[in-house]
Amino acid sequence: MSETEISSVLREPRAVVRKMQCLPQREAPGIFVRRSIGRFEFKYFDPFLLLDEFSITAPAGFPDHPHRGFETVTYMLQGGLKHEDFTGYKGTIREGDLQWMTAGRGIVHSEMPNGQGTQKGLQLWINLSSKHKMTEPKCQELRSKDVAEVEEDGIKVRVIAGEALGAKSAIYTRTPTMYLDFTLKPGAQLLQPIPSMWNSFIYVLEGEGVFGSKESSPTKAHYVLLLGTGDGVEAWNQSTKPLRFILVGGEPIGEPVVQYGPFVMNTQEEIDQTIDDIDCCRNGFEMAKH
Repeated sequence: MSETEISSVLREPRAVVRKMQCLPQREAPGIFVRRSIGRFEFKYFDPFLLLDEFSITAPAGFPDHPHRGFETVTYMLQGGLKHEDFTGYKGTIREGDLQWMTAGRGIVHSEMPNGQGTQKGLQLWINLSSKHKMTEPKCQELRSKDVAEVEEDGIKVRVIAGEALGAKSAIYTRTPTMYLDFTLKPGAQLLQPIPSMWNSFIYVLEGEGVFGSKESSPTKAHYVLLLGTGDGVEAWNQSTKPLRFILVGGEPIGEPVVQYGPFVMNTQEEIDQTIDDIDCCRNGFEMAKH
């Protein structure tokens, strides 16, 4: 697609309004994360609560812990994770697989490395609106072979959620969301529409690219880019190596957010009630005692 054709399709391309480097931080022995959304200076980007690029080495892991009021999306980049929750659901996701877990009114689960070596991936937390916060917990899972994928004009996209280049994900999103894994060959350029009212950001995984404006300075791996308003984003790979990044966008919820660790509600009273519920194993946490 020529620059003239791109300009005719995007009436208002989104600019990069903020750029932050994500340095590795030690969460626990054997666990390191590069946090973008959810860090101290950038707590919330409606509807997104957190994005971690994580690295886990056995015997480290995340044993039994609770959630309420939001969704977690785990997308594996290397190795695998074993997961199990108190509904009886269990399984292992490996490189290229994803798990989309709706905590809803309550869930207790564990995430542990599958075997030796280092397991790497991304975990995104997506807020739920008040009408969905107390929905029943549910888990959607896709194997790598079942993730919608398209390759054309030097661009490959894996569609985790939403739609791109004519491919559509099978994942159901309660909070309208797009989650796209792009790889651009050297010399390739991308035009990706984004609903104009949505918030969106880019996280660079490999290589370096130019985003928003062809005159912008290149962005390297482990940077998060917040995009401004507009109806889409442009990206170029002007380097000699492949560029890989995720583009994430979502419809803002516009409600108050009160977070206490793994619980995300609308009021402090709801957080207090959640703590009572998990302590007493009730209102969604009945199976926690087991």
